[in-house]
Amino acid sequence: MDCLFCKIARKEIPSDIVHEDEKFLVFKDINPKALFHVLIIPKKHIESIDHVELQDKELMGELILTAQKVAKEKNLQGYKLAINVGRKGGQIIDHLHLHVLADL
Repeated sequence: MDCLFCKIARKEIPSDIVHEDEKFLVFKDINPKALFHVLIIPKKHIESIDHVELQDKELMGELILTAQKVAKEKNLQGYKLAINVGRKGGQIIDHLHLHVLADL
């Protein structure tokens, strides 16, 4: 895939990585909306929530667990999770991503 987030996942474009495992990459948002603002992207290209398929249900659960893990690692006392879907929903990059935001 040639999308921006796929290139970031393949390390073709640098990012400020916070966490990585075999399925996900977590990196700091370049335009943060909170003191702590990271994006969690699956390394598998999925365009948006509207493109999630039945075989992705385990991956989607692991996405939430990855957010929980990052929040614990960063000692966040409270945080917000957000997924924008489609242009009218605020999605700018056509690669599923979960925002984790916190005001430390």
